[in-house]
Amino acid sequence: MDIVVLAGGLSSERDVSFKSGTMVAKALRNRGHRALVLDVFMGYKDAECDITDIFENSEENSVKVADIPTEAPDIEAIKASRPDQSPSFFGPNVIKICQKADVVFMALHGGEGESGKVQAAFDLFGIKYTGNDYVSSAIAMDKQMTKNVIEKAGVPVPKGVSLKKENRKKFKFDKYPCIVKPNCGGSSIGVTIVNTPDELDDALDAAFKWEDEVVIEQFIKGREFSDGVIEGKALPIIEIAPKQGFYDYKNKYAAGSAVETCPAEISTKATTKMQTYAEKAFKALGLTTYARIDFMMDEQENIYCLEANTLPGMTPTSLLPQEAAVVGMNFEDLCEHLIKVSLMKYA
Repeated sequence: MDIVVLAGGLSSERDVSFKSGTMVAKALRNRGHRALVLDVFMGYKDAECDITDIFENSEENSVKVADIPTEAPDIEAIKASRPDQSPSFFGPNVIKICQKADVVFMALHGGEGESGKVQAAFDLFGIKYTGNDYVSSAIAMDKQMTKNVIEKAGVPVPKGVSLKKENRKKFKFDKYPCIVKPNCGGSSIGVTIVNTPDELDDALDAAFKWEDEVVIEQFIKGREFSDGVIEGKALPIIEIAPKQGFYDYKNKYAAGSAVETCPAEISTKATTKMQTYAEKAFKALGLTTYARIDFMMDEQENIYCLEANTLPGMTPTSLLPQEAAVVGMNFEDLCEHLIKVSLMKYA
């Protein structure tokens, strides 16, 4: 197949997305596909260039990226560097190239890629893509909305509130410790653990830097887990244990910063309960293809669902591929399988 692996964009997870896209494209080429890594925002060359045979040399025509930096990207600098300075989110030739492909593998993380906006546009343009539809993507991208939906389905969530930037001056909070994070962010960017009232203002500054709505919720002291779900069926659970601090941006992408154990070493009762919660959350959010559901478990084995990731990281060492490997599905198998289950929504 001719496959566009769509990456980049304008989210705080832009660099992570490129890493996922590069690894997915390599795996798909190893399976005989012609896979092109395309930056959704920068596009391909200029609008007048010839894209007739772009898949002939897919690797050569793909965007080239380095390893994931330790700091989140400067989005304003990226916007300023785009040659055509168009207001469109889609760079030159992106839609045309995606229309030429048999399918678009969505390697975007955060921002428009996970919010359902790109999926909605692709539906209008008749472009097939991996992952969930635009409605379920939009709901799952909103952390507070996700919590509201899955709690009604019987999945426990941390107590908390959402706060818009315009209401900040009137906001009062007195339950510590707590977590402050952007409502639609990812990769733990802009996330702060707050222990005292004096720390709250700085935490809100850090979160509001990325968007105009944040979530403030109770801090769950315990162990962190994630569980991938494919077609409604939970995979083995993985535990994430940072060597220092919490599972922030640096600990997620710096080699050796966290110990990841799959299957997680927890009781059979806790395993069953967490996998059941993952499947319930997946269904309640209207997801149909694949996702990754994140959890915390306290010292009494109370489990709390934090959020859903509809386009989880896709490198061989990312969480979802590690979980799939436990059930005998290697990285290349997983990439092929995610395309297969995604195309079923067009059958």
